[in-house]
Amino acid sequence: MHVLAALLLALVTTLPASAQIAPTEAEVRAYGGLHAAAARGDIAEIEKRIASNENKEVTDSRQRTPLHVAVYLQKHDAARALIRLGADPNKLEADRYDIITIAAVANDVPMLRIAIEGGGNPKAVTSRYDGTALIAAAHLGHAEVVRMLIAAKAPLDHVNNLKWTALIESIVLGDGGRNHTETLRALVEAGADVNIPDGSGATPLKLAKGRGYREMVAILEKAGAK
Repeated sequence: MHVLAALLLALVTTLPASAQIAPTEAEVRAYGGLHAAAARGDIAEIEKRIASNENKEVTDSRQRTPLHVAVYLQKHDAARALIRLGADPNKLEADRYDIITIAAVANDVPMLRIAIEGGGNPKAVTSRYDGTALIAAAHLGHAEVVRMLIAAKAPLDHVNNLKWTALIESIVLGDGGRNHTETLRALVEAGADVNIPDGSGATPLKLAKGRGYREMVAILEKAGAK
């Protein structure tokens, strides 16, 4: 493996898979106002506070809005209510994550549906890696999320600042098992470019062969990968 590519892979795989920071228990206990209502999933309180003109976009110490908090804590009805009452579904928190990417990383399919239907942008560039929700989901092998994002017209061939596409991440950060293989299959069937190389010039096919991922290799070769 090219030295730079090996260093990048080592860096990414030693970080938490999501690189996201959800509210801690201490933060949740300290919340007031809309943040506290969102964390509890208290729709009546959310409605009351917004009707009283409380700032829907107020942020905590990590730039998380009440909507970010509801999504991180998987409070589906609270997230739906906040969006209905005008909360911005495309705000980024301190680590540059939007609610679509947060839901995608959590493999929270119902929340992802709420985010997309509520006006979230599946094409948004998010995270410290200048990636997308689709790349994040492919990294983790969340095949159903990947299919939902593809249906929502997420960009198939976006290249992040590690020089990886969603297709490449499903290989180099995957384990070659069923979930990552189905993720790769979904991307290929949707028309992802199977020949975009990584930063060292290695193609997806070469990367899959090098890892001994035979089913991935077969899918790529059938799609005309070189």
